[in-house]
Amino acid sequence: MINPKWRIPATKGLGFKLGKGQMVRVTDVDGEQIADFVAYCANDTSERLDPSVTMDALRTMKVKPGDILYSNKYRPLLTLMADTVGQHDFINSACRSEMYEVLYNKQNHASCYHNLNQAIGEFGIPAPDQHYTINLFMNTVIHPSGQISIERPLSKAGDFIELRAEMDLIVAVSACPCAESACNGFVCTPIDVEII
Repeated sequence: MINPKWRIPATKGLGFKLGKGQMVRVTDVDGEQIADFVAYCANDTSERLDPSVTMDALRTMKVKPGDILYSNKYRPLLTLMADTVGQHDFINSACRSEMYEVLYNKQNHASCYHNLNQAIGEFGIPAPDQHYTINLFMNTVIHPSGQISIERPLSKAGDFIELRAEMDLIVAVSACPCAESACNGFVCTPIDVEII
């Protein structure tokens, strides 16, 4: 049986089902590209991946292989199995068109919020007021002063992360469409997703 594999075009999104025990590999095709990642319990979509709960349970913002990613109900949702980058973001919510208006004076800009809404909508999940994502490959630096800066991702072409589902999930991934800052190295590129 051939494992499902998709290439998410730059600035677009994808939704798919991930069964308990299955693993998903998310690959940065060209390097320096963020993938906004959300996951919902397939049997109860009020339960979802929660980056703040994960930070609370792990007492860290730096995840490593073997770490569990938790739901908003403090249950294991995914386990990190492999990671060639080691730098991801747990504090920034999905970009949305309003953000581009405020920060860049651009109207009706593509956004992870829109991409993720489309992706989960295919599975009958209503759009939330905001997506609180785990931003794979995003390089957020918190300085001692408390200032936050978004630096170029550390991911190179072919870098990946692998996650194992601890329950049946509906997952959505957005290849972030922000070319206005260093967050994607000032250019948007594809993301590969494969169930392995």
